[in-house]
Amino acid sequence: MKVLIDRYIPFLQGVLDGFAEVCMLEPGQFSSETVHDADALVIRTRTRCDAHLLDGSSVQFIATATIGTDHIDLNYCRMHNIRVVSCPGCNAQAVCDYIEEAICESSNLEILKSSNTPTLGVVGVGHVGSLVAAMAERRGMQVVLNDPPRGLNGDVTGCDIITFHTPLTHDGQYPTYHLCDESFLKRCQPEALIINAARGGVVDEQALLSSRQPFVIDTWENEPLIRPEVLRRATLASMHIAGYSVEGKRTASRMCLSALCGHFALPQLHLNEEQLPQGDNKPGWLQRISEQLKATPESFETLRKEYKLR
Repeated sequence: MKVLIDRYIPFLQGVLDGFAEVCMLEPGQFSSETVHDADALVIRTRTRCDAHLLDGSSVQFIATATIGTDHIDLNYCRMHNIRVVSCPGCNAQAVCDYIEEAICESSNLEILKSSNTPTLGVVGVGHVGSLVAAMAERRGMQVVLNDPPRGLNGDVTGCDIITFHTPLTHDGQYPTYHLCDESFLKRCQPEALIINAARGGVVDEQALLSSRQPFVIDTWENEPLIRPEVLRRATLASMHIAGYSVEGKRTASRMCLSALCGHFALPQLHLNEEQLPQGDNKPGWLQRISEQLKATPESFETLRKEYKLR
């Protein structure tokens, strides 16, 4: 059995030795040539799994160490009997912590300074959104929930802060692509803070630029090729690392490994609990990341790869 693993997924080094031929690859090394004779892939969002990558390959199992699966053509995989496993909830607490830090570090905005009890609108009330709502309530905020598939239809446009936690979908009854668009922003309070740590396409970046809204952005349209003007205008910006914590990564790696072992009837193996360098957890860490990214926007992908986990 041959398994290709994204080398930036931690805790898996050497775990499958003796059970499989393992190749640890850079994200850019996943190609139709390298996956041709692979049985399983363990990937992140940077690897697009579709016909272009998978046609003619022997791949029968894909595990993505992420919550979302919009980088995987699920219909193609279904039609070709390729099992796909994701890691729902793996980094939910890390994303919630990011949102809390973003709000704290944005407290000097006029709209937040003028209110003793700011109102937080949460769009998408799944695992992450629920944690964010609970965090805001603990902090004494008023919370408005919006998630039509779950029957939650609160009007978030009157809120002081609006944060998005939906998957990225283009069809169905409730598509989320450009959910936050020009029309949405025109209904919002002037200068309400917009936070996107969901998926890049959920927020229309051009609409943001045309609005007066301050915004915090972690997920971008067309990343890693981010728009310099969006970066310049952002109150705070980061390189898709909201969910990057030691706990979140460990959970995702464990979920991927467990699913792989189950699929191929291997014994349940244990993670390689290697020591990881700890990142900056001191107050203001998001501002420091933002300054670094704004100083070297061309280094988006390098900064993301080399980010030391919180």
